[in-house]
Amino acid sequence: MNADILFALASLSLFAWAVLEFFRGGFWRADQRLGPAGELGHWPGVVAVIPARNEAPTIGRTVASLLGQDYPGQVSVIVVDDGSDDGTAAAAGAAANLRVVPGTPLPSGWTGKLWAVQQGMTAAQVYTPDAVYVLMTDADIEHAPGNLRELVFKAETERLHLVSLMVKLRAVSAWERLLIPAFVFFFQKLYPFPWVNDPASPTAAAAGGCMLIRRDTLDAAGGIEAIRDRLIDDCAMAALIKPKGPIWLGLTKTTRSLRAYETLDEIWDMVARTAFVQLDHSYLAVAGTVAGMALIYLVPPVAALVGLVTPHDQLGLVGVIAWAVMCIAYRPTLALYGEPVWRSLLLPVAAVFYALMTVSSALRHLGGEGGGWKGRHYSSG
Repeated sequence: MNADILFALASLSLFAWAVLEFFRGGFWRADQRLGPAGELGHWPGVVAVIPARNEAPTIGRTVASLLGQDYPGQVSVIVVDDGSDDGTAAAAGAAANLRVVPGTPLPSGWTGKLWAVQQGMTAAQVYTPDAVYVLMTDADIEHAPGNLRELVFKAETERLHLVSLMVKLRAVSAWERLLIPAFVFFFQKLYPFPWVNDPASPTAAAAGGCMLIRRDTLDAAGGIEAIRDRLIDDCAMAALIKPKGPIWLGLTKTTRSLRAYETLDEIWDMVARTAFVQLDHSYLAVAGTVAGMALIYLVPPVAALVGLVTPHDQLGLVGVIAWAVMCIAYRPTLALYGEPVWRSLLLPVAAVFYALMTVSSALRHLGGEGGGWKGRHYSSG
């Protein structure tokens, strides 16, 4: 590539990073966190709804973490066993305030997960009609003992209609350590949490692993049926709820996912199943996303390295500055995951993988596979 063209691209990348740094809600600070819970005069009842399909390895720990909450109010748990064949229902355990509901066949027009959630909500009307909040969570989430108290305190004291946490994802294997913090960083960039938490901003997002929702607000918004065909159900839920009142989305170090992604294929499938949906099934948007990621993440290190081995000092300087800003922006998310500073240099590598996953998602759709959940695949327009 001509050095002048690369210099222009590097300058544009540096400009893009300046915009991201100063004009996108400070998303990169990763500072939206729940504070410690104080006291309330009354702690409202909460019912947790867990859709579970072949989750025997983790469902027991998830249920136990909810039944063991340090919460002064009533907590009930409903597990919807969505056609599991691995003993999920038995693995959930037994307790007075736990109900395991067998799922029914999936009707047309619903995604599997949301149909399971709908059945859980129906059961909640029968078993816990007075619960003020529903906690929608996944079957692989281990909730910290004080999580529910902090969620409800936040909702009650700030009159929020939805309080959601992006739980700490597992980052143990080499692929997880490379790609999972980057995934969290990209999600924050796509949906800046401070914008989500600003009632005046139209930006709405949530993280499906942990969503506390006012039941009356959800009913007024049309219930689960209003988003029954959505694959990215958490952000769809946030978009449904926010017009009814303020919502909040944050990060946590203590409530965590038990889901392991030991191989690249497992992470690839997790991203590829919904990336094309996120881009509204637009191949033009896919091309733009790949080009944008190349400009923002790949051009700076390329420019820095070319400037290092050639006489183009200005090119190298611009590349180094852009790469440095990138690393600075990534550092708070890496710190959340306990990763060393030097790993920020690998964000361009992670970005290349995510760009390829996005292309893969589009190709899967082109081949008729569509998105999916737990072995079910859906063709989405």
